Amino acid sequence: MSSASTPSALSEPGSRSGRKPKGEGHVRRAEILAAAERIFVEHGYEGATIRKIADEVGLSSTALYMHFSEKSEILHEICRGAFEQLISGNQRIMADHGPAQDRLRAMLEAYVDFGFANPNAYRLIYLTRPVEARDGAESAAQQMGGELFRSFEQVLEEIAAAGNLNAEASVAAQVLWGGVHGIVSLVITKPYFGWVEPAVLTRTMIDALFVGLLRT
Repeated sequence: MSSASTPSALSEPGSRSGRKPKGEGHVRRAEILAAAERIFVEHGYEGATIRKIADEVGLSSTALYMHFSEKSEILHEICRGAFEQLISGNQRIMADHGPAQDRLRAMLEAYVDFGFANPNAYRLIYLTRPVEARDGAESAAQQMGGELFRSFEQVLEEIAAAGNLNAEASVAAQVLWGGVHGIVSLVITKPYFGWVEPAVLTRTMIDALFVGLLRT
Protein backbone atom coordinates (compact mmCIF):
# COMPACT_ATOMS: atom_id res chain seq x y z
CA MET A 1 0.00 0.00 0.00
CA SER A 2 3.78 4.99 -14.74
CA SER A 3 4.76 8.28 -14.71
CA ALA A 4 6.92 9.58 -17.56
CA SER A 5 9.94 9.08 -15.36
CA THR A 6 9.24 5.48 -14.37
CA PRO A 7 12.70 4.13 -13.58
CA SER A 8 12.11 0.46 -14.41
CA ALA A 9 10.66 1.24 -17.83
CA LEU A 10 13.58 3.24 -19.15
CA SER A 11 16.47 0.83 -19.46
CA GLU A 12 17.05 -2.85 -20.00
CA PRO A 13 19.57 -4.86 -17.96
CA GLY A 14 22.96 -4.81 -19.58
CA SER A 15 22.10 -1.92 -21.91
CA ARG A 16 25.22 0.03 -21.06
CA SER A 17 26.27 2.70 -23.46
CA GLY A 18 29.63 4.37 -23.74
CA ARG A 19 30.46 7.53 -21.88
CA LYS A 20 27.93 10.19 -22.86
CA PRO A 21 29.23 13.25 -24.66
CA LYS A 22 29.66 16.25 -22.42
CA GLY A 23 26.31 17.96 -22.01
CA GLU A 24 24.17 14.96 -22.97
CA GLY A 25 24.80 13.33 -19.61
CA HIS A 26 23.23 16.29 -17.84
CA VAL A 27 19.76 15.27 -19.02
CA ARG A 28 20.05 11.64 -17.94
CA ARG A 29 18.29 11.89 -14.57
CA ALA A 30 15.63 9.33 -15.48
CA GLU A 31 18.27 6.99 -16.90
CA ILE A 32 20.24 7.26 -13.66
CA LEU A 33 17.14 6.32 -11.67
CA ALA A 34 16.47 3.35 -13.95
CA ALA A 35 19.99 2.01 -13.57
CA ALA A 36 20.08 2.61 -9.82
CA GLU A 37 16.75 0.87 -9.30
CA ARG A 38 18.07 -2.31 -10.86
CA ILE A 39 21.51 -2.09 -9.24
CA PHE A 40 19.99 -1.62 -5.78
CA VAL A 41 18.01 -4.83 -6.28
CA GLU A 42 20.81 -6.85 -7.92
CA HIS A 43 23.67 -5.80 -5.64
CA GLY A 44 21.84 -4.67 -2.50
CA TYR A 45 21.85 -1.12 -1.27
CA GLU A 46 25.23 -1.50 0.42
CA GLY A 47 26.76 -3.11 -2.68
CA ALA A 48 25.48 -0.39 -5.00
CA THR A 49 27.94 2.43 -5.47
CA ILE A 50 27.79 5.74 -7.25
CA ARG A 51 30.53 4.47 -9.57
CA LYS A 52 28.51 1.37 -10.51
CA ILE A 53 25.46 3.46 -11.27
CA ALA A 54 27.47 6.01 -13.23
CA ASP A 55 29.21 3.29 -15.25
CA GLU A 56 25.87 1.69 -16.08
CA VAL A 57 24.57 4.87 -17.73
CA GLY A 58 27.88 5.87 -19.29
CA LEU A 59 28.53 8.88 -17.08
CA SER A 60 31.43 9.89 -14.91
CA SER A 61 30.81 9.90 -11.17
CA THR A 62 31.27 13.67 -11.26
CA ALA A 63 28.50 14.03 -13.84
CA LEU A 64 26.18 11.84 -11.80
CA TYR A 65 26.79 13.98 -8.72
CA MET A 66 25.38 16.91 -10.66
CA HIS A 67 22.01 15.14 -10.43
CA PHE A 68 22.17 13.44 -7.02
CA SER A 69 24.39 14.24 -4.06
CA GLU A 70 24.42 10.68 -2.66
CA LYS A 71 22.90 7.28 -3.25
CA SER A 72 20.34 7.66 -0.45
CA GLU A 73 18.91 10.58 -2.40
CA ILE A 74 18.63 8.33 -5.47
CA LEU A 75 16.84 5.64 -3.47
CA HIS A 76 14.44 8.17 -1.98
CA GLU A 77 13.67 9.55 -5.44
CA ILE A 78 12.93 6.08 -6.81
CA CYS A 79 10.59 5.35 -3.91
CA ARG A 80 8.91 8.74 -4.14
CA GLY A 81 8.29 8.26 -7.85
CA ALA A 82 6.79 4.81 -7.30
CA PHE A 83 4.41 6.07 -4.64
CA GLU A 84 3.44 8.99 -6.86
CA GLN A 85 2.40 6.55 -9.57
CA LEU A 86 0.31 4.50 -7.17
CA ILE A 87 -1.33 7.54 -5.60
CA SER A 88 -2.06 9.10 -8.98
CA GLY A 89 -3.72 5.90 -10.14
CA ASN A 90 -5.93 5.76 -7.06
CA GLN A 91 -6.90 9.39 -7.46
CA ARG A 92 -8.12 8.71 -10.99
CA ILE A 93 -10.14 5.76 -9.74
CA MET A 94 -11.56 7.79 -6.84
CA ALA A 95 -12.75 10.42 -9.31
CA ASP A 96 -15.02 7.81 -10.87
CA HIS A 97 -18.52 8.03 -9.38
CA GLY A 98 -19.32 4.38 -9.93
CA PRO A 99 -20.16 1.91 -7.14
CA ALA A 100 -17.68 1.92 -4.26
CA GLN A 101 -17.06 -1.82 -4.58
CA ASP A 102 -16.10 -1.37 -8.24
CA ARG A 103 -13.68 1.41 -7.31
CA LEU A 104 -12.18 -0.72 -4.57
CA ARG A 105 -11.61 -3.61 -6.95
CA ALA A 106 -10.06 -1.27 -9.50
CA MET A 107 -7.66 0.07 -6.86
CA LEU A 108 -6.56 -3.39 -5.82
CA GLU A 109 -6.08 -4.47 -9.42
CA ALA A 110 -4.08 -1.31 -10.17
CA TYR A 111 -1.86 -2.00 -7.15
CA VAL A 112 -1.11 -5.54 -8.32
CA ASP A 113 -0.57 -4.39 -11.91
CA PHE A 114 1.96 -1.81 -10.71
CA GLY A 115 3.89 -4.44 -8.75
CA PHE A 116 4.04 -6.84 -11.68
CA ALA A 117 5.03 -4.09 -14.12
CA ASN A 118 7.63 -2.55 -11.78
CA PRO A 119 9.08 -5.41 -9.73
CA ASN A 120 12.32 -3.62 -8.84
CA ALA A 121 10.56 -0.48 -7.65
CA TYR A 122 8.07 -2.64 -5.72
CA ARG A 123 10.89 -4.46 -3.96
CA LEU A 124 12.47 -1.16 -2.96
CA ILE A 125 9.30 0.37 -1.51
CA TYR A 126 7.75 -2.71 0.10
CA LEU A 127 10.45 -5.37 0.54
CA THR A 128 13.25 -3.28 1.97
CA ARG A 129 15.89 -4.34 4.43
CA PRO A 130 16.67 -2.13 7.45
CA VAL A 131 19.56 -0.32 5.76
CA GLU A 132 17.45 0.53 2.71
CA ALA A 133 14.59 1.68 4.90
CA ARG A 134 16.91 3.89 6.90
CA ASP A 135 18.50 5.43 3.83
CA GLY A 136 15.49 6.49 1.82
CA ALA A 137 12.73 3.91 1.46
CA GLU A 138 11.19 4.35 4.88
CA SER A 139 10.95 8.13 4.71
CA ALA A 140 9.15 7.91 1.36
CA ALA A 141 6.80 5.26 2.74
CA GLN A 142 6.00 7.34 5.79
CA GLN A 143 5.35 10.45 3.74
CA MET A 144 3.38 8.93 0.86
CA GLY A 145 2.51 5.35 1.76
CA GLY A 146 0.05 6.59 4.36
CA GLU A 147 -1.73 8.68 1.76
CA LEU A 148 -2.00 5.66 -0.52
CA PHE A 149 -3.40 3.47 2.25
CA ARG A 150 -5.86 6.17 3.24
CA SER A 151 -7.44 6.05 -0.21
CA PHE A 152 -8.26 2.37 0.34
CA GLU A 153 -9.76 3.21 3.72
CA GLN A 154 -11.92 5.98 2.26
CA VAL A 155 -13.60 3.65 -0.21
CA LEU A 156 -14.12 1.05 2.51
CA GLU A 157 -15.66 3.71 4.75
CA GLU A 158 -18.20 4.37 2.00
CA ILE A 159 -18.98 0.68 1.84
CA ALA A 160 -19.27 0.49 5.63
CA ALA A 161 -21.59 3.51 5.73
CA ALA A 162 -23.90 1.68 3.33
CA GLY A 163 -23.95 -1.30 5.70
CA ASN A 164 -22.04 -3.54 3.32
CA LEU A 165 -18.84 -4.28 5.25
CA ASN A 166 -18.27 -7.14 7.69
CA ALA A 167 -15.36 -5.46 9.51
CA GLU A 168 -14.13 -2.03 10.48
CA ALA A 169 -12.87 -0.10 7.48
CA SER A 170 -9.32 0.11 8.86
CA VAL A 171 -9.20 -3.64 9.49
CA ALA A 172 -10.63 -4.48 6.07
CA ALA A 173 -8.14 -2.14 4.38
CA GLN A 174 -5.20 -3.90 6.03
CA VAL A 175 -6.54 -7.36 5.17
CA LEU A 176 -7.11 -6.41 1.53
CA TRP A 177 -3.69 -4.79 1.26
CA GLY A 178 -2.07 -7.82 2.86
CA GLY A 179 -3.79 -10.11 0.37
CA VAL A 180 -2.71 -8.30 -2.78
CA HIS A 181 0.75 -7.57 -1.39
CA GLY A 182 1.17 -11.27 -0.76
CA ILE A 183 0.44 -12.07 -4.39
CA VAL A 184 2.82 -9.45 -5.74
CA SER A 185 5.67 -10.20 -3.36
CA LEU A 186 5.47 -13.95 -3.91
CA VAL A 187 5.26 -13.76 -7.69
CA ILE A 188 8.16 -11.32 -8.09
CA THR A 189 10.44 -13.03 -5.56
CA LYS A 190 9.57 -16.63 -6.54
CA PRO A 191 9.29 -16.46 -10.34
CA TYR A 192 10.34 -20.10 -10.68
CA PHE A 193 7.13 -21.35 -9.07
CA GLY A 194 4.40 -22.53 -11.43
CA TRP A 195 2.10 -19.57 -10.92
CA VAL A 196 -1.21 -19.49 -12.74
CA GLU A 197 -1.89 -16.60 -15.10
CA PRO A 198 -1.46 -13.36 -13.07
CA ALA A 199 -4.89 -11.95 -13.95
CA VAL A 200 -6.57 -15.17 -12.80
CA LEU A 201 -4.56 -15.23 -9.58
CA THR A 202 -5.40 -11.59 -8.84
CA ARG A 203 -9.09 -11.90 -9.63
CA THR A 204 -9.49 -15.05 -7.53
CA MET A 205 -7.73 -13.50 -4.54
CA ILE A 206 -9.86 -10.34 -4.68
CA ASP A 207 -13.05 -12.39 -5.14
CA ALA A 208 -12.20 -14.47 -2.07
CA LEU A 209 -11.44 -11.39 0.03
CA PHE A 210 -14.65 -9.70 -1.07
CA VAL A 211 -16.71 -12.77 -0.14
CA GLY A 212 -15.36 -12.63 3.40
CA LEU A 213 -15.39 -8.88 3.92
CA LEU A 214 -18.17 -7.40 1.81
CA ARG A 215 -21.90 -7.92 1.85
CA THR A 216 -23.69 -8.04 -1.44
